[in-house]
Amino acid sequence: MPAPTLRLRGFDIHKGYLSATDQQALVEALRGVLKAAPLFSPTTRFGKKMSVRMTSAGKYGWYSDGRGYRYEPRHPNGTPWPPIPEEVLAIWRDVTGHDRQPDCCLINFYGEGARMGMHQDRDEADFTWPVLSVSLGDDGLFRIGNEERGGKTESIWLESGDVVLMGGEARLTHHGVDRIRFGSSRLMPKGGRINLTCRVVD
Repeated sequence: MPAPTLRLRGFDIHKGYLSATDQQALVEALRGVLKAAPLFSPTTRFGKKMSVRMTSAGKYGWYSDGRGYRYEPRHPNGTPWPPIPEEVLAIWRDVTGHDRQPDCCLINFYGEGARMGMHQDRDEADFTWPVLSVSLGDDGLFRIGNEERGGKTESIWLESGDVVLMGGEARLTHHGVDRIRFGSSRLMPKGGRINLTCRVVD
């Protein structure tokens, strides 16, 4: 397990974990996932359309609609989710130190103007497993709050190649992405930010 570059409210942040070459290889590996499981635009349980588009890889995919937030074994088009690429699993093993593979790799795509409100990752069965986040593409302003909603928050810009580990006392901390610097990265010619979130679900 590599030592984090910094720790913020219990979040282990590995700045520059992925080299430019590794980032490009990871984007190429994700192309097959997106072809098999195209990005879609979910709605919140309140019926509001999310500004991010998403898909998943692995045993389960995270899903949201009027019935609430949950994991599903199939893409909205009815097909099973594709396997998590080995490039992603290698990051998981190295940063978490766990051989147990994640059940889900949620793929969020942030286009211009997209954001993610403050939330907890709490749809999993066992919160002792950490959540791993990988940033690719444009910079994203990541905000970290508290276990209870509200209160003082702190923010940090996550850049392409940064990896964040959320575990232990920080596992249920509220967090979100306030905005992205659209076009700040050359990784994807048309711009945008990809965030991978690996989770043990069962």
